[in-house]
Amino acid sequence: MDIKDIKSLIKMVTETDITEFELESGAEKIKIQRGKSVELVNYAATQPMTFQQQMSAPVAALSPHLQPVDQTATVEQDVTQAITSPIVGTIYHAPSPESPSYVEVGQTVEKGQILCIVEAMKLMNEIEAEYRCKIVKICKENAQPVEYGETLFLVEPL
Repeated sequence: MDIKDIKSLIKMVTETDITEFELESGAEKIKIQRGKSVELVNYAATQPMTFQQQMSAPVAALSPHLQPVDQTATVEQDVTQAITSPIVGTIYHAPSPESPSYVEVGQTVEKGQILCIVEAMKLMNEIEAEYRCKIVKICKENAQPVEYGETLFLVEPL
């Protein structure tokens, strides 16, 4: 088969709705396909799968930077709420360097009790508890800069 015959076969396939053409003649074999063949596979799971249980070992083996999910930490995050900074400034945990901190981790505070001070442009802004709660975590160190909306404390409402 010469090139002229092959060109005419290609023209025939492109001008029709044929997506695949195959011709065998003795030792010659020509196959012409057009378009992309798409294979759709549908399947349904017969029982629910837990992705984490199925993939935990291979993912940990492939990516050493991933840490296993700690379910107690997830539960803790669900019951805690963040107290955020209402302004940009510097956080102070005590009224003066010699004074004890306003609050400690584990302490229960009442509504209106001072949690810390955020200094902004030489003005000391007292951050008060909006409800009775227990301090779970202090997220910022003393004398650190804080941004608007940044978490200062994680608390558990009581």
